[in-house]
Parts: sequence; structure tokens; C-alpha cells
Amino acid sequence: MTRFYANENFPLPAVEELRRLGHDVLTIADTGKAGQALPDEMVLAFACSENRVLLTFNRRHFARLHSMLPGHAGIVGRRVALA
Repeated sequence: MTRFYANENFPLPAVEELRRLGHDVLTIADTGKAGQALPDEMVLAFACSENRVLLTFNRRHFARLHSMLPGHAGIVGRRVALA
């Protein structure tokens, strides 16, 4: 199964469902770094160091970082519409 790292904005119910399906999902809260407003670069660097695919709703910022850190395991991003 896939190893994921969930950004702080990624919904917990989705994390729980991925875990139920057998995936190894680590969240920012699991690392004790929740609520610290970590820069996106640090979030991706941690995912890289753990060889984990990053899960985020912050697609635009991580799309930029994708080209800056090409050695990552992957980024799954979703665009969120603002009301």
C-alpha cells in the first residue's frame, strides 16, 4: 500500500478512510507539528525525507514546489472552490 503524508488542510475523514483501506497515512498532527503554520517547503521536504506521497488541498502552492523538489514521491492535490 501507499505511504502518504497529509497536509494540515487535508480532511481527517479522508485520512481515516485511507487508513481503513490499508494505506500508511501520517498527518502533520501525528508528527506533533499541527497549528505551527509550517511553510509548504518544509511540509514537502518532510514528505520527501519519509518517502511519502503528499496529500493536500493547497494544489497551487505545491504545483510550484513540484518543479523545485523533483525527487518527491508524489503530490496529490485538489483545487478547492472558494465561496
